[in-house]
Amino acid sequence: MNDIASPTAGNTERPALIGKARLITLAFQQGDLEGMRRQLLARAEQDPGDANAALDLSMTLLLMGQRDTALALQRHAVQAQPLYHLPATGPATLRLLALVSCGDFLANTPLEFLIADSDISLDILYVGEGVPAPAMLPEHDVLMVAIGESAVNRPLLQALAAPVGQWHKPVVNRPEHVLNTSRDGLSAVLRGAAGVVVPDIARVERAAIAAIAQGDATPADILPGVDYPVLVRPVDSHAGNGLARIDRAADMAQYLAGSEANDFYLSRFVEYRSADGRYRKYRVVLIEGQPYLGHLGISPRWMVHYLNADMAENAANRAEEAEQMRDFAAGFGGRHAAAFADIHRRVGLDYFVMDCAETPDGQLLVFEGDTCGIVHAMDPEDLYPYKPAYMRRIFAAFQDLLRRKASGRG
Repeated sequence: MNDIASPTAGNTERPALIGKARLITLAFQQGDLEGMRRQLLARAEQDPGDANAALDLSMTLLLMGQRDTALALQRHAVQAQPLYHLPATGPATLRLLALVSCGDFLANTPLEFLIADSDISLDILYVGEGVPAPAMLPEHDVLMVAIGESAVNRPLLQALAAPVGQWHKPVVNRPEHVLNTSRDGLSAVLRGAAGVVVPDIARVERAAIAAIAQGDATPADILPGVDYPVLVRPVDSHAGNGLARIDRAADMAQYLAGSEANDFYLSRFVEYRSADGRYRKYRVVLIEGQPYLGHLGISPRWMVHYLNADMAENAANRAEEAEQMRDFAAGFGGRHAAAFADIHRRVGLDYFVMDCAETPDGQLLVFEGDTCGIVHAMDPEDLYPYKPAYMRRIFAAFQDLLRRKASGRG
């Protein structure tokens, strides 16, 4: 292989990959992204073969909101060099090879956060249409399919199922199981699970939504037995982007007028407000079926996202989150232990992140689940002094999963 095709051969003079976790942390902490952009651009201009600089620059541009330019540069970088390396902190005791796809933050498992500052080295191999295969794979102890489910990634995951099924090393998150995590796929997989509520959901084209907006159809024509309110969102949208609660046909007409999407998910709205009038959404990480609390968002609004859930501004909310983390095994985690075990059995993933809540009658309400939800320790410790210990517990559990897999015990 020539220099640009191999991150470990002949190009030791080039700076190492900064990586997604460090760049996202820089943005999260409101660091100098523009300065980083200039630095990386200068490197790329000085040495067009510096694929590490190009890939890091693409992530920096993505964080700065320059999506189209970022993704074009990312593809250019991986077409030149599909394989990248992030070294362990100190001597590596385990070598992880991750298969990833081109795309934005949610295209792949953000596993760099899970192994940061550890003795695990990471080789990142981009795969997909138009991406060349390396002449040889790096030596590794475990393979992880870090490609997330999406309409774009489904054909790739389907194509990987057979070769990964015959892989010569232990595998984390097999492609056929990742495919279960589309919104409608997860609903189907979890239907009938004891103690679990998964809203009825259907994937529909724009014409079906337009018929509801015009009064020519009702939600029940798509979801039998379901009336208003319903939720609508574009396929492959996340973090509440394009998500709306629809209470009447006129609301749907207004929604459609503001959306350019062609494919949508329509689902039943399930009321999950607690007795105190607030909504609570739990991010739960399942590692080999064992649940861990990643965060708890508390809000007076039904659409709860941690960054807009009054957590930074509300000390009482943070105190409750701290209590829930401390008592998770005996509290929320314990109450729904059987449900989590059944979800793990049905979904089949070694590592799985889900957003969920508790209905007024005590059932586990599952909003979504996938392999790409971010689990991190970026929150400022002065506001969230209780979090680092629990995040380290999740990271340690993930790293133990890799070690068990490598030893043949997983």
